Amino acid sequence: MKPLICVVDDEPELLENLRYELQALRPDWDVQAFGNGFSALQLLLSGRISLVLTDIAMPDMDGYELYGRVKDYDPNIPVIMMTGFGYDPNHVLVRAKVDGLKDVIFKPFDVDKLIALIDKKLSERE
Repeated sequence: MKPLICVVDDEPELLENLRYELQALRPDWDVQAFGNGFSALQLLLSGRISLVLTDIAMPDMDGYELYGRVKDYDPNIPVIMMTGFGYDPNHVLVRAKVDGLKDVIFKPFDVDKLIALIDKKLSERE
């Protein structure tokens, strides 16, 4: 079964571009895109998610809350947080460390480096 990568971001263009790039570069992955954390939680309940890649700053449910819910459901599902300009990198890194989050990437990022990080997290889970 293909690893299921759940990508969550409230910016539709970025979300679709990222989903397309990941799927094109890694056809052995099933990449699902969601515009908010609540939609992603529905997929989480299916029990199929291999990894979550989520933006931090989103309305309704931010990435930190989604991270907490994923970890409550299954602490073994890797979560990678993305954040862009306007977020203080020190705040993000401190908050992530307090919450136990190990992986934060800053936009804009190199897709090849992101793929390498996803591969690493998936192999650690096996």
